[in-house]
Amino acid sequence: MRPIAISVLAALLLLPASHAADSLILATTTSTQDSGLLDVLIPAFEARFPIKVKTIAVGSGEAIAMGRRGDADVLLVHSKAAEDAFMAEGLGSLRLDVMYNDFLVVGPPADPAGAKGLEAAEALEKIAAARATFVSRGDQSGTHVKELALWKKTGVDPAGKDWYVSTGQGMGETARIASEKRAYTLIDRGTYLAMKAKLDLAPVAEGDEDLLNSYRVIVVDPEKHPKTHAAAARRFAEWLVSPGTQKMIGEFGRERYGRSLFVPDAK
Repeated sequence: MRPIAISVLAALLLLPASHAADSLILATTTSTQDSGLLDVLIPAFEARFPIKVKTIAVGSGEAIAMGRRGDADVLLVHSKAAEDAFMAEGLGSLRLDVMYNDFLVVGPPADPAGAKGLEAAEALEKIAAARATFVSRGDQSGTHVKELALWKKTGVDPAGKDWYVSTGQGMGETARIASEKRAYTLIDRGTYLAMKAKLDLAPVAEGDEDLLNSYRVIVVDPEKHPKTHAAAARRFAEWLVSPGTQKMIGEFGRERYGRSLFVPDAK
């Protein structure tokens, strides 16, 4: 009897850990949610593995902060400099390229600043010179960080200007506000295509190298945060870059929008 009792006790002691491993927290950007991509990926992952995913869509800056605190198990983000710092501090155990798309500078179809057709930084210079309203996320997201880099390139500091509006909101809400205000903003192509029918905004600048938008998945290092669900997080990261999931990402949006919203680029 004794061996059996010990065996049962050991099994019971293992139950909480086993149950905990069946879930994970994904901190990611609002663009992956607003574009609808997560509505496709998460159900597919949960159907393939007995792991429930709780998604928290915030800006990349906040997602990385969650990883830093151990409040998330895995990150899907697009803010290269912040990611590099995260990895250099030993906070991530794995980082993999997943996909890319690009940013657009969009604005009122009438383009009152006369910025259409210019490269992104030149377009922002025009918008600033015209004192045309520009709506910023202002939330340290990957989109906001990219926008600040573009402003830095122009030599214009928009902070505090009466034509510069900071929302502190996600991509979808910021785009909606820009549309209502007949203003300019920076938006990722996936979110723009997904919301295009609801927005009175048209592309002003697109296609130049400065507007590349790359996404990566990062597993939070369990040695830094032992309570994270490392095995489930690693499984999710490896599933994102698997051939089947990469194909799914590449096909997402093609039927509805006539083009893919994201280009898979796992290596």
